[in-house]
Amino acid sequence: MAEYTGTHHDGGAGDDVPDLSDSDNEEQWQWMEANDNIVQVTCLFCDKMSNSGPETLQHCLVEHQVDLVEVVKKHKLDDYGYIKMINYIRTEKCSGQSLSTLPECSIPWESDEYMRPALQDDPLLQIDLEELCEGKGILAGPSTGGQCEASRSSDALLQRAQAAEERAQRTEEALARAMDDLHKLKLLAQGLVLNADVGRGTGSLGAVAELREDEDEAYFSSYGHYSIHEEMLKDKVRTESYRDFMYLNPEVFKDKVVLDVGCGTGILSMFAARAGAKMVIGVDQSEIIYQAMDIVRSNQLQDRVTLIKGRIEEVKLPVEKVDIIISEWMGYFLLFESMLDSVLYARDLYLAEGGSVYPDRCTISLAAVGDTEKHQDRIAFWDDVYGFKMACMKRAVVPEAVVQVLKPDTLISQPAVIQGIDCNAVSLSELEFASDFCLKITDSTDCTAIVGYFDIFFDRDCGNKVMFSTGPQVTKTHWKQTVFLLENPIPVQAGEELHGRITVRKNKKDPRSLFITFDLHDMKQTYSLQ
Repeated sequence: MAEYTGTHHDGGAGDDVPDLSDSDNEEQWQWMEANDNIVQVTCLFCDKMSNSGPETLQHCLVEHQVDLVEVVKKHKLDDYGYIKMINYIRTEKCSGQSLSTLPECSIPWESDEYMRPALQDDPLLQIDLEELCEGKGILAGPSTGGQCEASRSSDALLQRAQAAEERAQRTEEALARAMDDLHKLKLLAQGLVLNADVGRGTGSLGAVAELREDEDEAYFSSYGHYSIHEEMLKDKVRTESYRDFMYLNPEVFKDKVVLDVGCGTGILSMFAARAGAKMVIGVDQSEIIYQAMDIVRSNQLQDRVTLIKGRIEEVKLPVEKVDIIISEWMGYFLLFESMLDSVLYARDLYLAEGGSVYPDRCTISLAAVGDTEKHQDRIAFWDDVYGFKMACMKRAVVPEAVVQVLKPDTLISQPAVIQGIDCNAVSLSELEFASDFCLKITDSTDCTAIVGYFDIFFDRDCGNKVMFSTGPQVTKTHWKQTVFLLENPIPVQAGEELHGRITVRKNKKDPRSLFITFDLHDMKQTYSLQ
């Protein structure tokens, strides 16, 4: 709307503000409404403002000798290609001459990064590409002073209506995607219920494959939500350990090419860049990658940090080999979510000879727990529920591993390392394993559970080694601990040893989840972590 600059008073014949409610001023109302509906469009190559997308394209043709119709046809652009081109021009501020002289085989806006609008609600992104290429009046000629004001107003109103309709459609599509994610999570839950009886028939392989694909999409979709990344970034033990490793060992990163697998918000990529890496490539499948692109630009690191959307198994990197792979891939009980599989894929395909994966070493540990209060609350509770026996519920409750922050004073044994992983040498098959363990009891009580946690080490070629633990006796992390409750507590005495065997394997129907089996004191129990 045109700005009115007259001085406003409380009333009186001498007021400068016209009485727009008077019928004599109807034309003033119409003038203000018409001007309010004019769309202001910024030129792609200068600061010129026009009143419509077509008028802007005409200006580009006349003033900058850039025929966007010919550019679209020359490079055979589809709708997405056209959108990327517009965002590329605005983001990179390229000249009209450089755009017009691009060879047919060269399209610098191929990256999905340019699907993100460089200008909010850019009217040029709303032009119908088919009409543009067919020449249906889009570049019919420059606007003239004789154009009817009512016609201009009508065109502007139509454009606004079309833009509003497109925004509504995008909102509906986003809602549909959310509903689809919810449906996929329901399928995941159904699949996990089916997995409860591991020994039952295999069923349709096609159905399993489809379910697994849905689970993957739901998994990556979950990492598009900001709350997950906020929780991880606020985990100081996690984030500061990565930061300290890189900042305290700049000689490891100086002039190196670094790959960040599952880069999320890009925090590790930016740590690596500031530690001296000459090039950092971050890869992530979730929608958070678009926020990461903005974050990298906001910190003026776009010249050294390149972000790519997609699975590491499917994308093509701009280099053949990298010197370092960094990743925060750890899940509950270390191996939940199986993201280490992707890191090992990247290691085997992209890591140069003499390069290293960081963190380079991990261990998984177990300890005995004596917490009768927790056992009563979760397990013994079902023996008598308001005077009714519900012990059958234990068969559903016990097999569910519990992720929680354990009270340190409930530990009743020394910890025992049951598996070590060298990230530079381990194979995929070694991520499923069986191991005997021995827990040295420190208190005479009942063992009500076994707790598992992991430790992470940045050791290789480091002058300043860094490590952190997710155990119950140190500062808590967002991984907490994984607790395996026993249906029947085991009486133990201080000084004795509790021997057992643990088997860890992936759920074949959902490789991101785990089955963990304990053979302990004449008891065998399989737990699911999902």
